[in-house]
Amino acid sequence: QLVYPYDFRLTEKEKTSICYLSFPDSYSGGLGDTQFSFRLRQSGGQRTTHYEDDGEYNREAPLTLQRESAHYFGYVYFRQVKDSSMKRGYFQKSLVLVSRLPYVNLFQSLLQLIAPEYFDKLEPCLEAVCNEIDQWPPPVPGQTLNLPVMGVVIQVRIPSRVDKPGSSPVKQFNQENLLPAPLVLPSIHELDLFRCFQPVLIHIQMLWELMLLGEPVVVMAPSPTVSSEMVLALTSCLAPLRYCCDYRPYFTIHDSEFKEYTTRTQAPPNIVVGVTNPFFIKTLQHWPHVLRIGELRMSGDLPKQVKVKKLAKLKTLDTKPGIYTSYKTFLHKDKTLIKRLLKGIQRKRPSEVQSALLRRHLLELTQSFIIPLEHYIASLMPLQRAITPWKNPPQIRPFRQEDFMKTLEHAGPQLTCVLKGDWLGLYRRFFKSPNFDGWYRQRHKEMTQKLEALHLEAICEANIVAWMKDKSEVEIVDLVLKLREKLVRARCQHLPVKEETLQRVGLYIETIIGSLPEDLQTVLHHH
Repeated sequence: QLVYPYDFRLTEKEKTSICYLSFPDSYSGGLGDTQFSFRLRQSGGQRTTHYEDDGEYNREAPLTLQRESAHYFGYVYFRQVKDSSMKRGYFQKSLVLVSRLPYVNLFQSLLQLIAPEYFDKLEPCLEAVCNEIDQWPPPVPGQTLNLPVMGVVIQVRIPSRVDKPGSSPVKQFNQENLLPAPLVLPSIHELDLFRCFQPVLIHIQMLWELMLLGEPVVVMAPSPTVSSEMVLALTSCLAPLRYCCDYRPYFTIHDSEFKEYTTRTQAPPNIVVGVTNPFFIKTLQHWPHVLRIGELRMSGDLPKQVKVKKLAKLKTLDTKPGIYTSYKTFLHKDKTLIKRLLKGIQRKRPSEVQSALLRRHLLELTQSFIIPLEHYIASLMPLQRAITPWKNPPQIRPFRQEDFMKTLEHAGPQLTCVLKGDWLGLYRRFFKSPNFDGWYRQRHKEMTQKLEALHLEAICEANIVAWMKDKSEVEIVDLVLKLREKLVRARCQHLPVKEETLQRVGLYIETIIGSLPEDLQTVLHHH
């Protein structure tokens, strides 16, 4: 019906997708308000964003919280209430916030404030809210922001790449006697993992492996809320490792990618997709892993756990909850974690404490897996003494899987993780996944930049006048051009180099040019 701000351009295809994704697509008799999220592939090429500082934000934000360039997130607040004046007998409406940022808690909290007002007062309310949001500062990683909206101040800290993984958000908020007291969000994006994973706690290990390997997974849920929370919880359980595959927290049969995902002529894509329409049971039968969750049931104090079942059992529309897969885990189950969580349930421990336990367990698991890879890749970096000022920096040595496997005997995950199992098999499978590819590219890029930076430092330390003594004009001019190019690259790519180093290189260039004949000086100054 309407879009704010008015100048926000969506293609027709995006509008249609957003409309379908903003409503539950299977009959839900539930009345009242529900919230859920979706993620949408951008169509119609790259658009210039309002944010030209994407680069700066993305360099400082954790990899898992970077601004997406090719997808939008949609955060939905849907209301369904009986209303006899409407043709269908119901009032049904959704307010959707579209962003490139995966700040699910912030945006859903924001909608809880705005949506009820909007359904009540309509357009003027949105206009007022947009004016307030326009005044918000940009998200700067590491900063705590106070965000005023509708008489409330939301206080959040934007996580930064230098935060220690697993450290709890900093509590010493600047309480500059804000009145009214701010609404403090403990995290901008972290879900209540324990609540999301309640029906699958005993299968956490398997689900973590499926995510690590980038396996195609369907989550079939009773509502978009359950489906989107489960998908977001799954994709977040590899942190700080970035989940590099595609994911759709909520997906409908009207989606433009529907054909692509349901075709049987090729293997299912590396994606986690959340659905609620029972029709998908038939169309996605050929997918290797289907997690079917129902409404949460308790058996005594404990949430009823789904069972692992054979894929062949996935026949009918009234398929029972379960994990339908023939996957065999590489690692053994962690009995101690499950015992601790059960004890927590019996002692009525708050959900956030249980979530912290779960998150720490997943973090330790991911770190045990990744640390040997980090050690090995660090060993591929050339030695510092091999970096000389007048030669191109040496290459990073290639990543050889077999060499890496040899390092595992004395420096493998067994040093930090008690879990037994086929770690080698897990690494071999991981090498074939998009997550390995994404991790390796990121590291390789960082190492290349580090080498460039070290090379610039080496140039700064060198005695340039001595070098120039026996060089021809051609060689000297060549050096000037090379150094200039390096300087430009260092600034464009924001290499990890001190500003003084860059300034010294600039002075060097001036010094060298100054030593040349005047006609050459003029040419170089214009070049």
